[in-house]
Formats: sequence, C-alpha cells, structure tokens
Amino acid sequence: MNTVTYRLRKGCAALCAALCAATALAAASAASAAEYPTRTISLVVGYPAGGSVDLTARLLGEELSKRLGQAVVIENLGGAGGTIGAQRVARAEPDGYTLLLGATNEMVIAGMISTAVKYDGAKDFTAVGLVGSQPMVLAASPGAGVKTAAEYLRKVRGAAPGTYNFGSSGVGTALHLAGEMINQATQTQVGHVPYRGVAPMVTDLMSGQLDFGILVLSSALPQVRGGKIVALGLTENKASATAPEIAPLAATPGFESVDINVWFALYGPPGLPQAVVARLRTALDGILASEQFRVKMRDAGAEIAQPGVDLAAFQAAETGKYRALVKAARIEAQ
Repeated sequence: MNTVTYRLRKGCAALCAALCAATALAAASAASAAEYPTRTISLVVGYPAGGSVDLTARLLGEELSKRLGQAVVIENLGGAGGTIGAQRVARAEPDGYTLLLGATNEMVIAGMISTAVKYDGAKDFTAVGLVGSQPMVLAASPGAGVKTAAEYLRKVRGAAPGTYNFGSSGVGTALHLAGEMINQATQTQVGHVPYRGVAPMVTDLMSGQLDFGILVLSSALPQVRGGKIVALGLTENKASATAPEIAPLAATPGFESVDINVWFALYGPPGLPQAVVARLRTALDGILASEQFRVKMRDAGAEIAQPGVDLAAFQAAETGKYRALVKAARIEAQ
C-alpha cells in the first residue's frame, strides 16, 4: 500500500468515526429532548425579588412545575436593567433547563440605548411564548392640583419646557418611554427626571418634590388606594380588571394614541430543540387557559396573554414601536 492510499484510507476512517460520533450525539440529544424534563429547571429573572417580573416568574414557575413534573427554581440575577439575567440565558446550554422570563426592557429596549448589551433580543434566544402584560399609570403628586387626565392636559399644555417634569425608573426604560409617548400624543413638553428605581421616585411624588411619574400598575396601586399619589390614567387603551376605577388615558381627548405596557414572555437559549419548545409551549398554553392563573395574575396587576400568540412576531412589532420612541426622545446609545 503506498503512502497516498494509506493516508486516504486513514482520513476516510477518521471522517466515518466523526460522522458516527455526531450521529450518536444527535440521537442522544433527540432522545433527551423527547424525555424532557428529567431534572430541576432554572427560570432566570433579570431583576431582584419582589418586583413585577419576579412575581410573574414565581406564579409561572409554580404552574410550570405542576405541568412539567419537575421543580422550577427562580434565579434572580438583578442588575443592568435585566440584561445580566438575559445574557446568562443567551449563553446557556440549549437543553431546556435554563429559561428566562424576559420583559420589555431587556428584550427590546436595552440594545437600542446601551452599547454594553452584547446580545440581540430577537436572534439570541428561542421564543417560547408570551405570558402577560401590565399597564403603567400616569400619576400625580397630591400637591400638583391635578385629579384627572383632562386637568393634566390643561395644566401642562403650552407650558415652557422644564416647567413640569415626570419621573421614571431610568433613562430608556419602558416607564420613561411611556412618558415620551404621552408627550408625543398630547404635543406637550413635560421634562423627564430619571431615578435609580421606582422607590425614590414615589417618595418624591408623595412629598411633592416631583410633579408627575410613570409607574407600573402593581407599584402604583398601594399608593393610589392609600391616597398618597393620584392616578390620572392607564397607559393601555383598555380598562384593567385589577383597577377598574382607573380609566385609560386614551379615553380622554388628546390622549387617544397612548397605548403602551410592560410585558413578560418565556424564552430559552438559542438552538433550543423543537421537542423541548413544543413541550414548553403546550405547558404554557395550558397555564394561560387556567382560570386560577388568570386570577392570580390579575391580583398581581397583570393580564394574561391569549394562548398561541406568535411571540417572535409580537416582539418584532414592539421593537419597531420602541425604536420610534427612542428616536423621538433623542436617546443616544452609550
């Protein structure tokens, strides 16, 4: 046997061995996916415990555990507006044991305003399904002398820039951009004051140091019902079963185009096997059809999504909406 023939045969043998190994690995992965899940699942939340995303994750995790037959543990990785947790899942093994409850900020907005975000919210995850959403509230300080959305408009329309301000939990957050949407819809120039979280903003609202603020409904309700701040309207164009006493802003002339919320959705790492995705979607659809889950989410200030929503298409539409708001607010990526 000459040297060339020997090398060819040796190369073919190595190639065959590699192909056999790859085939065996693929078969093992397929079998593993078909048996999914066989151990504890980690559901990552990019925020500290106690917030709206964390609460939704805990309600969802409890129901997923029942339907999947395995424990679902919440892993809070707070920081950088939810992006640390999202990055963790974007880099995770695509086996279905590390999932993400993602929200509007880290999945859509963050990449538009921060060059530090190294993942793509649409391309670097496997979209499983939309879970639910929560409206935000335009609120006023009790000392602002404003009780309704119409009174707000009369007070701020025509005022010089900087005369009045609204607070949010930070630049480029959904709360900030909801305020910018209100400015656009009403053709007003209420300034933005970013805070390091909702708590200090609420403190300034209650004390009268801040005129107006944008909060998610679950954060606003205790203060509104306690008479400490005044709810002027919801940012969604529909009523909320959680707080029917607060009218949508869109019901007031001048605010008709205001329609924005925060949403929560279930994701996996990129390349999640279709068998695992199907198993998760079936479980999620069952959860969303559950009256018990609907009531729990309503009590938490949120509304569940309809089963079967195309999350990828939904996220693409949301991306377009928020990109326009970021541009209108002149927020430059840093």
